[in-house]
Amino acid sequence: MRSTIIITALAASGAVNAGVAKNSKRATVTPITTKGNAFFKGDERFYVRGIAYQPGGSSANLDPLADPKICLEDIKKFEDLGINVVRVYSTDNSKSHKECMEALADAGIYVALDVNNPLYSINRATPHPSYNAVYLQSVFATIDEFAQYDNTFAFFSGNEVIHDEAESTLAAPYVKATDRDMRAYIKARKYRSIPVGYSAADVSKNRMQTAKYFNCGTDEERSDFFAFNDYSWCKSNFKTSGWDVKVKNFTDYGLPIFLSEYGCTTNGRDFGEVSALMDKDKMTAVYSGGLMYEYTMEENGYGIVNITKGKDITDQTGKRIELPEFAAYKKALATYPAPTGDGGYSKTTKAQDCPPKDDDWLVEDDTLPEMPAGAKKYLENGAGKGPGLEGAGSQWAGDASPTSGSGSGSGSGSGSGSGSSASSSASATDNAAGFAVAGPINKGPFVVTGLAVLFTLIGAVAL
Repeated sequence: MRSTIIITALAASGAVNAGVAKNSKRATVTPITTKGNAFFKGDERFYVRGIAYQPGGSSANLDPLADPKICLEDIKKFEDLGINVVRVYSTDNSKSHKECMEALADAGIYVALDVNNPLYSINRATPHPSYNAVYLQSVFATIDEFAQYDNTFAFFSGNEVIHDEAESTLAAPYVKATDRDMRAYIKARKYRSIPVGYSAADVSKNRMQTAKYFNCGTDEERSDFFAFNDYSWCKSNFKTSGWDVKVKNFTDYGLPIFLSEYGCTTNGRDFGEVSALMDKDKMTAVYSGGLMYEYTMEENGYGIVNITKGKDITDQTGKRIELPEFAAYKKALATYPAPTGDGGYSKTTKAQDCPPKDDDWLVEDDTLPEMPAGAKKYLENGAGKGPGLEGAGSQWAGDASPTSGSGSGSGSGSGSGSGSSASSSASATDNAAGFAVAGPINKGPFVVTGLAVLFTLIGAVAL
């Protein structure tokens, strides 16, 4: 996640019929499951060979799967690339996603979804009050909307909430509680078992503690997978990038692992990462692939397709222009296909010991906050209609958990790396767990403009 955030708009597009012709018969999609430390498509090992997908970037806060005018054109490009997963950072749980999800299924493409958005998320600076029934209703409504599709691959319970400042680790119990609650909701509503896990930041000082934390405790508390963002391979190789050490560190971890973002732009990009990710002798026994960041070219310069400008940032219906990196990524995927066989995966899963408290990890033990009382009724009755991307927000909605996580009940102070005078009065949006401003971390200050005042008025916390 880049720590320089410029918020310029917040809107959602309606679904309109347009785009590619539909198949007369829907494709049959095999749901993805977990077994041991790997994903499976039926009896076949499944590797994530995908891309991050957020047209307009974080500033647009746009749900591309709610608008066929956007998604259908991009699905053509996805098929040409040869990917099998897209990660979508913002979804509007008040809208239907039927046309886009079915078109993706017809193309053999699965979807990994972040369940948070700027208004409904855990606040890393003050996590306890933001973990409340209103927040969980939005999370559960997102599950309701996407559980009906067999090509929903996984849900992310949080994105880069834990950063490089130690105090941000105090938000971990609340994200893990959300992770736990999501699995409980899926089970209570008798949905198929959809993997739920966390997407960690590219932060070396607490990466292993975070990984162990999300895989410790009871079976009900442990994640189904662990993912992290990694931008250390900068047109280099397996050893120079340090990936060999990470593979060694994660050997015997006990859960499926994949990269939720990768794709360093230093020295250009040839996507040599794919060669290692698909190598039986190097990575497949431990990792299950990764998601390249990202599809559309935004201000941070990581895209492989440029969309010509529309009337505003939320209009992402313009012409799709392939950039040179599009052909490079397509070539890498074709040159390094998913390996046959089981890739040497471990057939058993196992828990880790919870990480001890230290200077970089301030969580004391594995105690998690109790689900807020007002959210428990959703397990039996369902969540109902979601608030979408323009609701009243949840971070100070009340009905928080009666108990706190281990370490600190408030997580006072910012865990986001902010603190400059330019951002001292920034809104809670900066610290939102699901505010998926993706890409490698820039340790500069947050810069929030545009809708920051609006977010503050509707319930954000002033740092």
